[in-house]
Amino acid sequence: MQILDGRRRDLGGFSVRRILPAVERRMVGPFIFFDHMGPADFEAGHGIDVRPHPHIALATVTYLFEGEIMHRDSLGSAQPIRPGAVNWMIAGRGIVHSERTPPDVRGRASRLDGIQSWVALPKAREEDAPRFEHHPAESIPRIERAGAILRVLAGSAFGVTSPVGVASPTLYVDCALERGATLEVPDEHEERALYVAHGSVVCDGETLGDGQMLVLARGAHASVRAVEGARVMLLGGAPLDGERHIYWNFVASTTERIEKAKRDWREDRFPKVPGDDIERIPLPE
Repeated sequence: MQILDGRRRDLGGFSVRRILPAVERRMVGPFIFFDHMGPADFEAGHGIDVRPHPHIALATVTYLFEGEIMHRDSLGSAQPIRPGAVNWMIAGRGIVHSERTPPDVRGRASRLDGIQSWVALPKAREEDAPRFEHHPAESIPRIERAGAILRVLAGSAFGVTSPVGVASPTLYVDCALERGATLEVPDEHEERALYVAHGSVVCDGETLGDGQMLVLARGAHASVRAVEGARVMLLGGAPLDGERHIYWNFVASTTERIEKAKRDWREDRFPKVPGDDIERIPLPE
């Protein structure tokens, strides 16, 4: 069992709490990156502006509790992301996207709160053609238990399977727990963790609060009890087929592929984002 504490990162006027990768733990199942965006309150006229940037050999997963983000990518997708929906973007051999507060939301005071995660792809899928999937909130399986509402965002859990097109066995569930509610953590996945987005819970004698992740021992039976009302993310799945390297927004099974992606971005060989092609985030040097 490991407890990971989120580290605050400033993304240019917007703060995130980064959990993965950590020194103590790089991945849980296929999850190689896990950021809690916000909660952040914006005055009218303000919001987030994540300029166009590239990815390879991973899938981005965007999920909001509150707020709205406009996603645009080099495939031509232009999709508002709203609470409860799942945006699943397979980068494969290369994609570029931007994430911004939409103009109508920016025109008023707003709040943003959600999870941005990356799932590394199996070696055989790293060079797949890029793909974008948007799954509205009503398409995500919902399970009601005593004191709990569970939404299976990706992969399989609690006897149901999400429509999201995962590339390897995956566990990703949003759990809204009332005070005192107890939830048994599914044990069919080899690697599992739980992240407390809001509130506090007890799991195996450990009390966890906002911004903490508990990585469970393989095969261990575990249950979660909400000390107060809590929002908990269950994540994990099967471990990937070997080590993954990460540099900036690039993930790959070889350093050579990372170096190629760096050259391609530096030399402007990635595709443009229609409707958002004036600026981009430069490669860190």
